[in-house]
Amino acid sequence: MKINLIRLANRPFPIRLGYFVAVLLLLWLPFAIPIYLLVSDSNLVSILTMVILYTEFIFLLQLWGKNVYQQPQILKHYGLELTRINAVDLLGGLAIGIISIVIVFGLQGSLGWLIWQQPQAFLLRIILEGLLVSLGVGFAEELLFRGWLLDELQRDYSLSVALGINAVAFAVLHFIKPLEAIIETLPQFPALVLLGLTQVWGKRWRRGRLGLPIGLHGGLVWGYYIINVGGLIEYSGQVPDWITGVNQNPLQGVMGVVFMGILAVFMRWRCRIVA
Repeated sequence: MKINLIRLANRPFPIRLGYFVAVLLLLWLPFAIPIYLLVSDSNLVSILTMVILYTEFIFLLQLWGKNVYQQPQILKHYGLELTRINAVDLLGGLAIGIISIVIVFGLQGSLGWLIWQQPQAFLLRIILEGLLVSLGVGFAEELLFRGWLLDELQRDYSLSVALGINAVAFAVLHFIKPLEAIIETLPQFPALVLLGLTQVWGKRWRRGRLGLPIGLHGGLVWGYYIINVGGLIEYSGQVPDWITGVNQNPLQGVMGVVFMGILAVFMRWRCRIVA
């Protein structure tokens, strides 16, 4: 069995991907099926199944690294390490993300496109909740896309090809949802591709560490969470939604795409400097 797993390391990327996903599903379905059948609360079902899936994903990653690639510290190889410099990168990414959100909404406010409102709930609670949610989302998605998936791609393809596939896959997989929801949120696709590019360049800038991508991703989610959940803005209607963001989501508007483009250019520039 061990010999077969070692041989798997030399198989093409699509085959390795298929093996990994198949094993993950085999581990997950025995837990997920009873939950779907026995739990009536759809939100609770989603939370339980996703927590189990991601816990098994991390467990499988370590088995995968040890038995397929002979790398017992595969998470460290992906850039997930508990070091001071990675923590600094994380905080720096959080700062960049939250400042970016403030600039986007602040600029729209200064142009009269939105009006700032009093918070609709206790703001400190929203800030703390948002921080926990954003760090969870940032950790989960960056370990998946800029950790495991990017590493698998770079084992077979050039850095530029791996970059492009990773960014597009990141955007596409955000649209695993009902058709109506896909159509409604389709305008955010370009911004998600740009975010995917930004995160890969950010990781390469920080020499393979995941601290900056996790922090930046988390900072963007955190800033939007505070503004959206806190009910801090109301659009004035002076310009169409496709400029400010459909459904009050800046990633679904021209403003968000332009700003993500600027952020992507900045990260690419920083990446090229250290290359």
